[in-house]
Amino acid sequence: MTTDHGRTMRQAAVRLEGVHKDFGDTRALNGLDLHIRAGEAVAVMGPSGCGKSTLLNMVAGLDRPTSGTVEVNGQDLSGLDETGLALFRRRHIGMIFQFFNLIDDLPALDNVALAAQLTGTPARQARRRALELLDELGVAGRKDTYPAALSGGERQRVAVARALMNRPALLLADEPTGALDSRSGEQVMDLLIDLNQIGQTLLIVTHDRELATRCAGRLVEVADGRVARESSLAAETGAA
Repeated sequence: MTTDHGRTMRQAAVRLEGVHKDFGDTRALNGLDLHIRAGEAVAVMGPSGCGKSTLLNMVAGLDRPTSGTVEVNGQDLSGLDETGLALFRRRHIGMIFQFFNLIDDLPALDNVALAAQLTGTPARQARRRALELLDELGVAGRKDTYPAALSGGERQRVAVARALMNRPALLLADEPTGALDSRSGEQVMDLLIDLNQIGQTLLIVTHDRELATRCAGRLVEVADGRVARESSLAAETGAA
């Protein structure tokens, strides 16, 4: 599973500085600062309503800050229009969701290949890479199966393959084990660990402390729209 972004560990994959986000009279982010190095795995935790999801949406370019800087893979997202943001997401960001977000009327292979076809990759080339990814993730035998007939663990593996299709600089995971049984959740955790070990930059938003401590090297705790505390998880992940 080759990635092309394990460049310099010191290079910033994500840089948020002084980010505020208001929704009417509600302030979701309140001067949040966060830097993530290329190749790092960072978990974000905090109570419901603390700003975790808003933070993830900022990094993904799905929402814009009221003020402050959001930079991903060296690109200041404020300089992109909506079309530019969509293209940037497709080419540089992979996303894994709690409820998979697969297209119900496409079989697994086409769900994965579509991510590359949307960036202009020819269909045959996209399908070839999609099959390689499904094979590496252990679900190639389910390539012609529609999402409804896949188990939760299989659906999340297909979703991970889709997220990796365009060799993203950054992989975002929003509660990636939240809809899975314990066995499937363990498998997805192992997969995230393996991806980070080969250089994939990860930003994981979760309520699950076990997921955070197993899969990330740094824990960022958010409260009231800003980073309240950061701690290294290197010792815990090394012991896992």
